[in-house]
Amino acid sequence: MPKPTSETLQRLKEIVGEKGFVADERDMAPYLVERRELYKGKAAAVLKPASTEEVSAVMKLAHEAGLHVVPQGGNTGLVGGQMPDGTGEEIVLSLSRMNRVRGLDAENNTLTVDAGVTLAAAQDAAVEADRLFPLSLASEGSCQIGGNLATNAGGTQVLRYGNARDLVLGLEVVLANGDIWNGLTGLRKDNTGYDLRHLFMGSEGTLGIITGAVLKLFPRPRAVSTAFAAVPGVDAAVKLLRVADGISGGGVTTFELVPRIGIEFVTRHLDGASDPLPDPSPWYVLIEMTAGTETAKLDETMEMALAEGLDTKLVTDAAIAQSETQRGAFRRLREALSDVQRAEGGSIKHDVSVPVSRMADFIAAATRAVSARLPGVRPVPFGHIGDGNVHFNLSQPVEMDKEAFLALWGEMNVIVHGIVREMDGSISAEHGVGQLKRDEIAATKSPVEMALMRALKKALDPKGVLNPGKVV
Repeated sequence: MPKPTSETLQRLKEIVGEKGFVADERDMAPYLVERRELYKGKAAAVLKPASTEEVSAVMKLAHEAGLHVVPQGGNTGLVGGQMPDGTGEEIVLSLSRMNRVRGLDAENNTLTVDAGVTLAAAQDAAVEADRLFPLSLASEGSCQIGGNLATNAGGTQVLRYGNARDLVLGLEVVLANGDIWNGLTGLRKDNTGYDLRHLFMGSEGTLGIITGAVLKLFPRPRAVSTAFAAVPGVDAAVKLLRVADGISGGGVTTFELVPRIGIEFVTRHLDGASDPLPDPSPWYVLIEMTAGTETAKLDETMEMALAEGLDTKLVTDAAIAQSETQRGAFRRLREALSDVQRAEGGSIKHDVSVPVSRMADFIAAATRAVSARLPGVRPVPFGHIGDGNVHFNLSQPVEMDKEAFLALWGEMNVIVHGIVREMDGSISAEHGVGQLKRDEIAATKSPVEMALMRALKKALDPKGVLNPGKVV
């Protein structure tokens, strides 16, 4: 890869303008480290184009000169997919200035946005039209739609609405050579050949740069019922999910697993957080139902589900939120889990999925295995049990040195991911592959799958200029 010459950098600057060109080391710094500081990179420059046409011009020049370009959204990714390498020769292309809501068609239930629109801004635009865009993540105030789609983000409402790829009708993408594919269709039925949008969603910017999207909107719920329930075990939580979903007629939007240790972490480190129930329980679930009816009637449905859970010993105690304040408090107990683990020292992460029916077996087996390898390790399994996605995070033993613990990251990954594979699961449920899992996915995919993925990369990016060293 050639290092960008001063002449090339000047040409890039002319494309994006003064506001879109960053070369000062201090100004580039926020773009060169991810939130966990697991990956840090260097760059020749950070480019912030303001339009699809500018992205296209940048890629044409990069393709011509053989420059490596690393697309970046809100820099909230957790696997290093948005980070340049350490050579200082790559270009970071930030979509942050492309933040326009291009249009909203309420009758068609679609919202068209630039890739740099934050998830929260897309949600707000939908609400203004009395609609719902249901993708919901803890980082929604800073993550961007382009990054959400490029990583096929999940979140807390996949159970009801699906992953990010299920919420998109059309895309606009700039290819490695600068060509623009305008696939911004609002059609729900179009069987005229290959569905190209799905090539780019989940590709982490290795096949093309998403610059715009047509998002699906839904009727905005008129009623929400939120409960925090204590359950004796993970198997009981899974059974309770089926009870709640059946009684509500598929109305369960959120079903999140929280361990007792997670509640202790949150109440210890988050101001204002308190135990949701009078007595401690080994496990809890956050349940949310939504509907177009009155909240009171939906609370009755929630009560019926919890009552059946109590009768069948799937639930030991529960509380239904009686106000928006209490609803917010219940949600924060789950949403704060990732951040508060930092206060407990080193944390080794696993974003994995297994069939829902095997969730209890997975958590039990993985807990035994990591505890055998490192007595005193504190597993913190939590997350989207309703769709089979669990964040099997490990907090360091209380007296252990943080760096010594983090040095076991790879070894713990091997242990946990081995159990995931035995249970026909995935080593990346929603965070993507990036740099972190690039070398490992070959062990989880067949040679045929890997060959297909590499052939797609070669066909769409023959010079390898887009996000090298990621995914494949």
